[in-house]
Amino acid sequence: MNKSVAGVGFMVGALVAAGCGAKLAASPGGHGHTPSRAPVGSARAADQPQPALAGTFLGPDGVESRAVIEENNKPGTTAWRLPAHQAGAPINGFASLTAAYQGQRVTLYVTTKAARYHVSAYRMGYYGGAGGRLVWRSPEERGVQQPPCPVAPVTNMVSCDNWSPSLTVPITSQFVPGDYLFKLVADPGRQSYVPLTVWDPTSHATYVVQNSVLTWQGWNDWGGYDMYAPAPLSDFARVESFDRPYANGYGAGDFLAIELPFVEWAEQHGLDVTYWTDVTFAEHPGLLRNHKCLVTLGHDETWVLAERNAVAAARSEGINVVYLGATPILRHARLQASPLGPDREEVDYRDPTADPIYATDPQDATGNTWAQPPADAPPSELVGDTYQGYGLDDPMVVTNADAWPFAGTGVVDGDQLGGVIAGDYDAYDTSQPNPPNVEILAHSPVHPQVGHILYSDMTYYTWRDGGGGVLATGTIGWIPALSACQGSLPACPARVVQAVTGNIMRLFGQGPAGRLHPSVANWQKYY
Repeated sequence: MNKSVAGVGFMVGALVAAGCGAKLAASPGGHGHTPSRAPVGSARAADQPQPALAGTFLGPDGVESRAVIEENNKPGTTAWRLPAHQAGAPINGFASLTAAYQGQRVTLYVTTKAARYHVSAYRMGYYGGAGGRLVWRSPEERGVQQPPCPVAPVTNMVSCDNWSPSLTVPITSQFVPGDYLFKLVADPGRQSYVPLTVWDPTSHATYVVQNSVLTWQGWNDWGGYDMYAPAPLSDFARVESFDRPYANGYGAGDFLAIELPFVEWAEQHGLDVTYWTDVTFAEHPGLLRNHKCLVTLGHDETWVLAERNAVAAARSEGINVVYLGATPILRHARLQASPLGPDREEVDYRDPTADPIYATDPQDATGNTWAQPPADAPPSELVGDTYQGYGLDDPMVVTNADAWPFAGTGVVDGDQLGGVIAGDYDAYDTSQPNPPNVEILAHSPVHPQVGHILYSDMTYYTWRDGGGGVLATGTIGWIPALSACQGSLPACPARVVQAVTGNIMRLFGQGPAGRLHPSVANWQKYY
């Protein structure tokens, strides 16, 4: 796939450096911040709905949480954004954890030539359109220029575990679970981010939203190497370390462009969400059973075995999964410890036989894709879609307007959602093993830079045992298209994209989707 996140990564500058947050228009039916329907049951695989969890209720766009609504009613600020123009000494850093829970302490490692700097922590959400809330601020710290980060021979791993700790942040109760950006501010000078997910091991929220830090790291060429492109050096990294800053997204990885718009939308609508990273999921796969729906975001291509096994089981347990992006479960990686802690190194040799564990654990030996032997586990088995290529700016074409995701949108077959097919795209592929009852919701011609099947498909299926529903948008462009725009279709798809997202969250928040809307296979109509 394309190094620039297939054309979507350019949005980071527009969202942050220009000082423009992802303002989201209200979807049809309003914000849903007052109870409008009867409380939703919390059943997953039981025969009868159970009472709703305290403080949650079914709204027009999904199961809502009074706690999330109250959180987003707190005063917000736009101060989390970076200025359009920066000058002076650069500043960069990383955190000792990709995700932390209350009671833990997170160490930040910062490098700058500036004499002084400080750090502010912002919880990201809606907050009346401001997009963030200031939670914590450090005192002024003395700037230190850390040493160069060495490159490991053979693996080409760049690790900054030789840096000295800069400051420690206690994750107290004021850090409400959510997605955070630590803003590093040199004095005077430049600014950058360090991302952190604050998660709750005890959460039973309806939706668990997954930050795809494995993919962020796969494309991180801080120090010269990532897992994809050899340029400007002669080879790719077989191991990548979380013990270094992110080179892209002003230090925030892919979060700003293809994850934050959904986070803002979900919290604007008060959805009963909690958050974790894919590393968290890999470490605690059994916790998926505490939720009704797993939401993976824009570019979630790198998975480890524990994640894949948990999602395969989830369908039979009535847990729903929505892939609000493209290329999910494409790359086969594994995790190992670094000198700074467990699961701080991401391994992908792109060739299973080259992985040192091939002789002892061939099923987990890392490959270019999960479809490679000896794993022989194509993503289509779980997703219903298969990665095809990448391109830019094609419309999504609605071809099944009577299906439940389009209810109330007013669209008809043939309507186009301009620009929604952007970046990587997926399609139903008859050459791959697929679930037996895949329903195609949108079948869109694309003009890719690189591609195989020249269509992008939005797909949906329900699993016969347990009734779990799986929906894949088939495009990285879905989440950016949630952001407000001016005009009507096809130029401005936001109203329809938001309404469809609300329909998905509403169904998937009520338990096994197959009970209310079993999929009806129609892929034969298109292939």
